[in-house]
Amino acid sequence: MNHSFQVQGMTCGHCEMAVKKAVLRLDPEAKVTIDRAHNKVEVDSTQAHEALAKAIAQEGYQVA
Repeated sequence: MNHSFQVQGMTCGHCEMAVKKAVLRLDPEAKVTIDRAHNKVEVDSTQAHEALAKAIAQEGYQVA
């Protein structure tokens, strides 16, 4: 299932890795694509949308 998130606060490559690692901790099989310029994170995962959003938010980023 494809999930799309608007994630505020990603300013560098380290931020991208933090978001990606947060998702992969929840679902190691997930495919994560990040477009930092547009604050967009796409996740292909079997996990619930809310669970993925919570994992990203716990890293300190605002998820819309």
